[in-house]
Amino acid sequence: MPKVTVVQVIYNSKRFIEPCFSAIFKQTFKDFNVVAVISGNTDGGKELLMEKFPQVEIIDPGFNIGFASGHNLVFEKFKSDFFQLVNPDLIIEPEYIETMLKAFDEKKVGAATGKLLRYDFDRNKPTNIIDSTGVNISKSGRGRDRGQHEVDNGQYDDFPSVDAVSAAGAMYRSAALEDIKLPKNLLPEPVEGTNFSKSNFAPSTSLRDQNYFEYFDQDFHSYWEDVDLSWRMKNAGWKNAYVPSAVAYHGRGAGSSKGGYKDIIGFISHHSKISPRVRQLNYKNHIFMYIKNSRYFYPQFFVREFFMFWYILIFETSTLKVVPVMLKLLPKMWKKRKVILGGTH
Repeated sequence: MPKVTVVQVIYNSKRFIEPCFSAIFKQTFKDFNVVAVISGNTDGGKELLMEKFPQVEIIDPGFNIGFASGHNLVFEKFKSDFFQLVNPDLIIEPEYIETMLKAFDEKKVGAATGKLLRYDFDRNKPTNIIDSTGVNISKSGRGRDRGQHEVDNGQYDDFPSVDAVSAAGAMYRSAALEDIKLPKNLLPEPVEGTNFSKSNFAPSTSLRDQNYFEYFDQDFHSYWEDVDLSWRMKNAGWKNAYVPSAVAYHGRGAGSSKGGYKDIIGFISHHSKISPRVRQLNYKNHIFMYIKNSRYFYPQFFVREFFMFWYILIFETSTLKVVPVMLKLLPKMWKKRKVILGGTH
C-alpha cells in the first residue's frame, strides 16, 4: 500500500485543476496515490481531470457530498499510513509532502500543517501573505488562522505546536484518525422539515447505509470540520503540529476579516461578501464544535455568542434560517460530546 494518499474534494474547480495537480505530481516524495472526490461538476472539471491526469482515482457520488463526507469516504476506503489533503485552490511546493512527513517522526503527532501563504490566481503568482500557520482556539471558542493577512517574516516559525490545523493542506496520521473516529450509530438521521436540501447538509441515504465511521463531522458538511477534528485529536492525547519549512500557496475562498471584531465596519463588509449558505454553515458549525469539544463552558463563549446573535439579528437575518436545524441536531451533538470527552468509542 502507498505510504501517503493524497485527497482532494472537488467542487466546480476546473480553473484550479491543472496547476494544483501538476504541483502534486512534481513532489520529491513518490510513494503516494491520488484520489479525487467529485462534489460538483457543472464546469466540466471532472472531464479535464480525467484527460490531463488519468492516474488520479475518481470517486463521483453524483451530488454535493460536502467536504466532510467526501474525505470520510476516502479515509474509510483507502489504506495508507498518512492522508495528505490538498484543497482545490492549493499549490504545494515540490518538497511539501516529504517535509511534512518529518513532523510525524514524533509518534504523538496526529495532524500537521505546513506554512500556507496566499496565492493570487488572478495574477497567477504566489504572495508572501500568510494564510495559515495553524489555528489558535480561544476560550470563547473562536478559531482563527494564526498570522492570517500578515506578511511572512518567519514570525511563527519557532512555534511548532498549534491548537488545530487547517485542512486546506493538512496531513493526518491514519492511526490518529482511527483513534478518534465515531461509530456509525452516532450519525444523525437527515434533518426533515427545513428549507435546506439534503444534498446541502446531510449525506444521502445510500451513503448512510454503507459501513463506515465518521472522521470529519458529517453534520458540518463544510467549514470548521477541520478545527473540530484537530480539537478531538487533542482531547484524545494527540498533537497538532506546524511545519514552517513545508510551504504551499492557497487561493482561499473565505477567510477572516483583517481587523476581526476590532474593526466593526470591516467585519460587516467582509461578511456581506460571503454567501448566505456559507454564513449559515459557519454559524451552526462553530457552535457545535465548541459544544462537542470544550471541556468547560467558559463565560467568554456566552458573551461572544450573545453579541454574535444580535449582530445576526440586525445584519444577517438569513443566517437565522439555520436555527431549526441546530435545534434538531443539538441532542445528537450532546451525545457526541459525551463520547469524545468520555473517551469511549
